[in-house]
Amino acid sequence: MRILFVTATRIGDAVLSTGLLSHLIARFPAARLTIAAGPAAAPLFAAVPGLERLITVHKQRWAAHWPALYARTAGRRWDIVVDLRGSALAWLLWARGRFVIGKGDPAEHWVRQLGRLLGLDPPPSPVVWTSPVHDRAAEALVPPGSPVLAIGPAANWRGKQWRAERFAELAQRLTASDAPFAAARVAVLAAAHERPQAMPLIAALPPARVIDLVGRTDLLTAAAVLRRSALFIGNDTGLMHLAAASGTPTLGLFGPSPVERYAPWGRCTAVAVTTPSGAALFPPGFDHRTTDTLMDSLSVAAVERAACDLWHRALGQAA
Repeated sequence: MRILFVTATRIGDAVLSTGLLSHLIARFPAARLTIAAGPAAAPLFAAVPGLERLITVHKQRWAAHWPALYARTAGRRWDIVVDLRGSALAWLLWARGRFVIGKGDPAEHWVRQLGRLLGLDPPPSPVVWTSPVHDRAAEALVPPGSPVLAIGPAANWRGKQWRAERFAELAQRLTASDAPFAAARVAVLAAAHERPQAMPLIAALPPARVIDLVGRTDLLTAAAVLRRSALFIGNDTGLMHLAAASGTPTLGLFGPSPVERYAPWGRCTAVAVTTPSGAALFPPGFDHRTTDTLMDSLSVAAVERAACDLWHRALGQAA
């Protein structure tokens, strides 16, 4: 049996699609999988069970990437084609079954919309697959010891990035002598080009307490690191979704992005949200390339309360 699974360009959307993929793997354990994803998201699927081919889809002008993907997939007969990009590809290929996502309801969580595509209610939760190589790399980066508070201070556009100075104050509060993470180490995760966004946080903490992972992990090693962490706090990013899919208690910070659609999904997740939020935050002449953060109404105290509440809930679930 062969399954073609066409998923997202962005990491966060790709992570959210993994629940659907996990369902297909459980339903058809002998199936051979071909997965097509964008360059940033494709490495997420490197350790998927039953993976036969991983196709990286590079966007091209005039949507020329779709004929290129068709050329790479048309020579086979597919038992199932799942297209989460909503293209015409599935209808051009020979396939016994086709599942193509539509536009959906912007006020409904993306995981629920994906589940409905296959008639699944409740929808399957996102997961992440790692290999022993990633687990060993994570252990080398985060050796056994005191608990780890993982923080993702960056974001792919400035408007939804909580100020790094606030992350620094938050980390100091949560690791104070009378706080829930008094003995914890703080792991800071971000891409290499996001180091300026992470440095105020790194500089504010005692060097012996900081695990600087900026630019030091690939996606699956980051997932393995997050599994070793007690709690993750970060902006609305792919890293946030990766933390939730890894099973780590995850607090997502939201402002202009739609929390009802992209809140972290998992058994122990929560959000802290600006007031107002969503589109109401966009000023006249908004440009995501130049507009400063829109997250300033979210206080350090509010995030600290949300983090402590989530941590106590996680302890209750573990008991």
